[in-house]
Amino acid sequence: MASFRAIARCVRPAVAGATSRLSTAAIVPRAAAPLAPLSRQFATRESWEAQEDVDLDSVAYGFMASQALFTALEIGVFDAIAAAGEAGLDVTALRKQCNCDAPRLQTLLTSLVAVKCLRRSAEGMYTLSPNTAQYMVSSSRHFYGDYLKFQIGRQFYQRMGALPEVMTTGKAPSYASWFSDPEVAQTYTQAQHNGSVATAKYLVKKKLQLGGIESMLDVGGGSGAFSYVFVGATPGLKSTVLELPEVCRTGEKIKAQQTQDVQDRVNFVELDATSPTWPVDDEAFDVVLMSYISGSVPEAIIVELYSNAMKALKPGGRLLVHDFMVNDSLDGPALGALWGLQHVTVNADGLGLCPKEIITRMGKAGFDESKCSTMEMIHGMTKLIVAHK
Repeated sequence: MASFRAIARCVRPAVAGATSRLSTAAIVPRAAAPLAPLSRQFATRESWEAQEDVDLDSVAYGFMASQALFTALEIGVFDAIAAAGEAGLDVTALRKQCNCDAPRLQTLLTSLVAVKCLRRSAEGMYTLSPNTAQYMVSSSRHFYGDYLKFQIGRQFYQRMGALPEVMTTGKAPSYASWFSDPEVAQTYTQAQHNGSVATAKYLVKKKLQLGGIESMLDVGGGSGAFSYVFVGATPGLKSTVLELPEVCRTGEKIKAQQTQDVQDRVNFVELDATSPTWPVDDEAFDVVLMSYISGSVPEAIIVELYSNAMKALKPGGRLLVHDFMVNDSLDGPALGALWGLQHVTVNADGLGLCPKEIITRMGKAGFDESKCSTMEMIHGMTKLIVAHK
């Protein structure tokens, strides 16, 4: 089963810097909003799975560690230390580099050392841990700190504060209403892009044989990341991305950064995927992809989504559903469960996903449940379900 590290290695340096070029004006410091990029091997994840009883303090205070990480990314702690080389930096130099000339920076640094993001020598020099150096430094080809900073830190973290109210009232914004704000849509889509590219590359390299397919429908395809990767890997393949209007605008900008050949074979069409009808022909596609869609829409319309996919597929075509899921036993893994819970804050009527729930609804849409297959994708977080028409 793949870790995020294994998947992230599929991302080329040119792609890894895409979201780091996001302008400050495009980032909203308020509530906003699927790679997740891919999967990481965190000690807390290991302890969740291994321990027989809950570590209440680690769970209760975990949000403090999250904000320490996000803040370090925001003020440039990791990049500053990386630029200094093997010797690292002391607190005096970091005060200047991070534009925080106050004792509070020492408090942040101590916290980052305590949670293993940084290391501190006896002489007071700070260096990066191996994971931090590989994944949280913007010049690294495996960098995904932009995703954590922009989407998780600035968007989803804020939304999770509303969870108690959402649970009791059932009221939460939908993705469609949320993404009607151009800044929210741009922040989310840009931040999601790198993780989706890495996931898509891992999928076509390790998990799925695309074969000689000619047409693909990418439902709720965001930046178009999966389409760019699939088209780039498959000569002659053309893909149509169905997305919300503001997301399409950001997607078109990212599309303009692709090779001309890929640009010519990927087309964006504005649509809320929850619409009863899609602006596509019946039996026109070899593959219909839904990545991070099933957990982002009300439960009542999931079957309708899969029914529309059935109509759009050619005989013998495949429906690919990739999303955050727990196991059918409904006891984990923890990060898959927590991502499902997070989606409640923007999709109060949604469904916590597991393979059985997905496959049952595929059956109701006309797919043969006995021919559906399940694959682990982002270890501990996402799975891929493949259905055949």
